[in-house]
Amino acid sequence: MPKRLMPNHFNKVVDMKGIITAAEAAAFVKDACCLVIQGSGGGVGEPSKIIKALGERFRQDGSPRGITVVHSTGLGDKKEIGLDYLAMEGLVKRDIAGHLGMAPAMGKLVQENKVEAYNFPQGVLSHMYRAVAARTPGVITKVGLDTYIDPRIEGGKMNEVTTEDLVKVIELEGEEWLFWPRFKFDVGFIRGTTADMRGNISSEEEGAFLEGISIAQAVRASGGVVIAQVKYLAEAKSLDPHLVRIPGICVDYVVVDPEQRQTCLDVYNPSYCGHIKVPMTSIPPIPLDERKVIARRAAKEIFKGAVVNLGVGQPSGVAAVATEEGFIDDFTLTVEQGAVGGTPVGGVTFGVAYNPEAIVAMDAQFAFYDSGGLDVAFLGMAETDREGDVNSSKVGGMLAGCGGFINITQNAKKVVFCGTFTAKGFACHVGDGKLTIESEGKMHKFVSKVNQITFSAKYAQRSGQPVLYITERAVFCLKEDGLHLTEIAPGLDVEKDVLAHMDFRPIVDPGLKTMDPELFK
Repeated sequence: MPKRLMPNHFNKVVDMKGIITAAEAAAFVKDACCLVIQGSGGGVGEPSKIIKALGERFRQDGSPRGITVVHSTGLGDKKEIGLDYLAMEGLVKRDIAGHLGMAPAMGKLVQENKVEAYNFPQGVLSHMYRAVAARTPGVITKVGLDTYIDPRIEGGKMNEVTTEDLVKVIELEGEEWLFWPRFKFDVGFIRGTTADMRGNISSEEEGAFLEGISIAQAVRASGGVVIAQVKYLAEAKSLDPHLVRIPGICVDYVVVDPEQRQTCLDVYNPSYCGHIKVPMTSIPPIPLDERKVIARRAAKEIFKGAVVNLGVGQPSGVAAVATEEGFIDDFTLTVEQGAVGGTPVGGVTFGVAYNPEAIVAMDAQFAFYDSGGLDVAFLGMAETDREGDVNSSKVGGMLAGCGGFINITQNAKKVVFCGTFTAKGFACHVGDGKLTIESEGKMHKFVSKVNQITFSAKYAQRSGQPVLYITERAVFCLKEDGLHLTEIAPGLDVEKDVLAHMDFRPIVDPGLKTMDPELFK
């Protein structure tokens, strides 16, 4: 049995022994230990005060050194918080992440080969916590096959100094699977809203529960120390048991941060946690531009009663269009961080939703996704190639990672990729039922070969998955013989406005259609 590093102070006494400062929490992280951190980027569910204290400790006395950090989503706000608190050479040896794009300073260390970095699917890491908690051998899944996660391609390694293989291809019952052997965690930083004096943690103001309970159980199963950050402290046994998300028997210490924010942008928005329902009709419509055209065309793939996931960025326009045009209640939107129903919040605080009908743990949400629970998924695309592969994880100097992209795209019943046709300088005018290109983008997004395979067309073809690629001027469809151009915007020329700006020639469908002029009005 793993040896406990410290006793659980909440288990035997009802006093202040289990309440510690952020600096005292940081002291539990020793040289070369493995630290697992809850959070979802944009400050959502992030124990920011403790993470910051760990960075301050290293800045003051140079320790700890050479730690491994594990987090299933991005940590940060693309400016300074989250993992960027730890972005100092020597502190972190290895970063195992579901997403890397929220912490640019840490991303710079990765790109400079000063930190080993692995990027694995968000759902895989989410389920790793369950595996560690239950002491099963690890995670076995098909998620990641034929993508850069596959060890026969890149193995999820994000730079040259990252050499150890952490994922394997195995065969079970005549089928290929990917296998991640179980991790071991020394310290866990988690978060909730309120802790009572027995260490029970509730999450009444959180817009996402994430994997707090699974992380706590995983760390304790490893013999490590669990430290929870909360905003409020309550008397022992005073919390409604229906609201307790993490029982005190799984928590060693609590850090109270009265300034804890719900997100990096919100002190507290009651609509994120279901305390009020805000009128979504108050959200202004998006302007009539290329983004709206793409969203309108994409929304045509939704049917009544569908369960839908919208990726960050361009796909978020689908929700805006559905709200404006009055059919937002015809289907159910979900967010991989756990929200069901409502409307996802875009931008840096992606991961929460306005007016959710339910909020479930993130590992439970991914179990639903991996089982094929999504009818339609809308994701962004940075690059697409002649095979139909998509790269959304590593483009030029951008180091983002996959997040939930691979879990979602491999398992949804239908996948719709959304994005402008070209980038860097593209401008157009939309109106009167047509698209007028004013300046062409300098960067082609339809390339001969993507820089990294985040979505595998080969895997989709084997599973018979319908796949569309929607831009403001053209729609493509993945078929057995490759990428087909199936629709073109009104008034555009196929050769001059589409094919001339691709690095390969797709199959022009014999039944090539004109996109509905109503999309451009």
